[in-house]
Amino acid sequence: MSPLVVAQGHDLTLINRGTSLKADAPQGARVIVADVNDTASFRAAIKTDVAANGEYDSVVQWIGFDPDHISRDIETFAGITRQYVFISSASAYETPPGFYIARESSTPLVNPYWQYSRDKAESEARLESAHRETGFPFTVVRPSHTYAHCDIPAAINSWTHPWTVVDRMKRGVPILVPGDGTSLWTLTDHRDFAQAFAGLLGNEKAIGEAFHITSDDVMTWNQIHAFIASAAGLDPERIYEQTVFVPTDLLVRFNKDAFEGPIKGDKANAAIFDNAKVRSLVPDYRPQHCFEDAIHESIAWFMEKPERRSIDTEANALYDDVSARFLRGVDAMFS
Repeated sequence: MSPLVVAQGHDLTLINRGTSLKADAPQGARVIVADVNDTASFRAAIKTDVAANGEYDSVVQWIGFDPDHISRDIETFAGITRQYVFISSASAYETPPGFYIARESSTPLVNPYWQYSRDKAESEARLESAHRETGFPFTVVRPSHTYAHCDIPAAINSWTHPWTVVDRMKRGVPILVPGDGTSLWTLTDHRDFAQAFAGLLGNEKAIGEAFHITSDDVMTWNQIHAFIASAAGLDPERIYEQTVFVPTDLLVRFNKDAFEGPIKGDKANAAIFDNAKVRSLVPDYRPQHCFEDAIHESIAWFMEKPERRSIDTEANALYDDVSARFLRGVDAMFS
């Protein structure tokens, strides 16, 4: 996102803690080191920046997960930005879906299985309330599963150590998949997301509105895993053979904390989206990247440096335990 905004000639200010190793700030961006969770120092940094460089055309909140955090942002940015963009989540949509295609105008925000999603929905509600009461200029963007070069978007994988699933594939140990791996899932390349997203920044027609932004790259989890395997130089058929397909409710019984929200409340369900609304404001939005090709870039990025290929030992232990217990149960049924 940041490189595109700078390339388009915008004046970009990034506010972060300065600790991420995934990407450097693009040349030309101004970086403010501050911790958003330290409200006093964060507001002081914002005040200093506004005094020196003027008010903001658009503010984008990428890491707002707590409704109270969003309420603080409303106080912080009221009167100093023409647009506040909240990154919500398409996982906040009705789960399981009442209709197989999600549309902003008709799909309710009701996810009983994932607190993360409910917090996103409540955050949206607070922004809508502020807009009604004071005219606070918000825009909501709901990404679905968006990946970058530093991601390997498998059905069940470590979020903090994405190479874990590739390591499991290479070692020939079980790969967990909810259901039978045939539910439909949409993956969106970050570069395509950025194209549509940039078209909403500073767009007066986006004020007070919510949009999801996804690609049209719809696949089954079995296809996604096959593409990951191929990019890693592995035989997709062998990966399919080492896959353990576990009913979603049984996964939740094995470990509710690990599987109820992100699996039953998200990845186990069909995720297909009608992007007509965002295209009405960004008519040239046409996703250019397909996962089958882009995953090769991700594998190459991980292979560049050994430290990027870190393994989540705790997740590995969980996956080993779940697959072993499930397979023992299956064997017992047929013994």
